[in-house]
Amino acid sequence: MQTLNRIILYCRSGFEKECAAEITDKAAALSIFGFAKVKEQSSFIEFECYQPGEAEKLITSLDFKTLIFARQMFITGPLLTHLPQENRISPIIEAIDGCISKAGSLRVEVADTNEGKELANFCRKFTVPLRQALREKRILLKVENPLKPVIHLLFINSTSCFVGYSYSNNNSPFYMGIPRLKFPSDAPSRSTLKLEEAFHIFIPYEEWDERLKGGLNAVDLGACPGGWTYQLVKRSMMVYAVDNGLMDPRLMDSGQVKHFQEDGFKFQPKKNNIYWLVCDMVEKPAKVTQLVSQWLTNGWCREAIFNLKLPMKRRYEEVKQNIAMLEDELHANQINVQIQAKQLYHDREEVTVHVQRIWGHANIDR
Repeated sequence: MQTLNRIILYCRSGFEKECAAEITDKAAALSIFGFAKVKEQSSFIEFECYQPGEAEKLITSLDFKTLIFARQMFITGPLLTHLPQENRISPIIEAIDGCISKAGSLRVEVADTNEGKELANFCRKFTVPLRQALREKRILLKVENPLKPVIHLLFINSTSCFVGYSYSNNNSPFYMGIPRLKFPSDAPSRSTLKLEEAFHIFIPYEEWDERLKGGLNAVDLGACPGGWTYQLVKRSMMVYAVDNGLMDPRLMDSGQVKHFQEDGFKFQPKKNNIYWLVCDMVEKPAKVTQLVSQWLTNGWCREAIFNLKLPMKRRYEEVKQNIAMLEDELHANQINVQIQAKQLYHDREEVTVHVQRIWGHANIDR
């Protein structure tokens, strides 16, 4: 049995430093200290805790949903290397045996890189005999249980992997932390997947019938050609699409879209029955944040999803600063909200933010 005193976090390739800065920051806030091991373009980082037992404390105390740059989080020990090709299973079982029992599922994963993708076929084949061996040792339940812990393997190459586990109530439910979405053939742009993924990440499925139901009114600022409007129309909402450009004719033919050819920063709704505000405009983060704050303060919408286009440097600090600014301005106006932010799989040099206006005590996830 190995000592599990480090955390693996998956992230977007090129954002390893931001992921490391964030976990170091969040851990320190919990009085947990350690150091991050970062390899650029690897799509994951290691965070090793200084004190025994603190990795376990971290994955149970730190709410995974508050992490912006991490796609997945699990506890592990040192990298297992030189796994014998004729029997990789025995050292893997030895590493996890005694650390966890009665896990509900197994994920044999790779990093989201070109090198990782080359290992994907091997991982699929290896999963079957490993699952059987884990069940025979009673480390893994015979029937999958989504409420129990998840065993993770992250293969770096065919003879090296990290072995560990996460808790199903504090992880990403998706393999590799990535929702598998299919691009709709009739959507006007691939940006449509960003808003669809945001709904999956930020809105609990059991609340979709209420918060994403047909008949709701929505505003899409910077809408053209209509990638985000498409998702709203698909859910039978009525949409005000605001952009000086041209909208996709098929969306206009739906009868659910009214196009306002004007500046999204100057547009003001004439009615107070807007539920959703969505915005994917290419503009400085502070300007977009200020715009969304204005909408919420004026009571022009109930929920908002918007993207912050990040600078080349100090990207984590930029996101923190804008979320803090949004929180402070809304609090000053006695507007209670819940804020979530995540760099989605379909995002690039950006972070998606969700804000829900609530009645009662403020709850800021950051």
